[in-house]
Amino acid sequence: MAKNEPDDKGDNPMSAYAKYSSMGFQMIAIIGIFTYAGLKIDESANHHTKWVTGIMSLAGVFISLYIVIVSLKK
Repeated sequence: MAKNEPDDKGDNPMSAYAKYSSMGFQMIAIIGIFTYAGLKIDESANHHTKWVTGIMSLAGVFISLYIVIVSLKK
């Protein structure tokens, strides 16, 4: 096997880069979706204090961290 060809073990540095950068985008998407949902709930309920947005964004952070930790253990 040539030195530039990736092997089946996943030791390719570009493979690791793609894996970890996709985790970052996945975290951004999860947190963004949860925050947007909380914002829409607050708008529809006419809350003056955006407490649902805060709770939903924190839930998004915890869920995305859980997903990252589980995927790093694999």
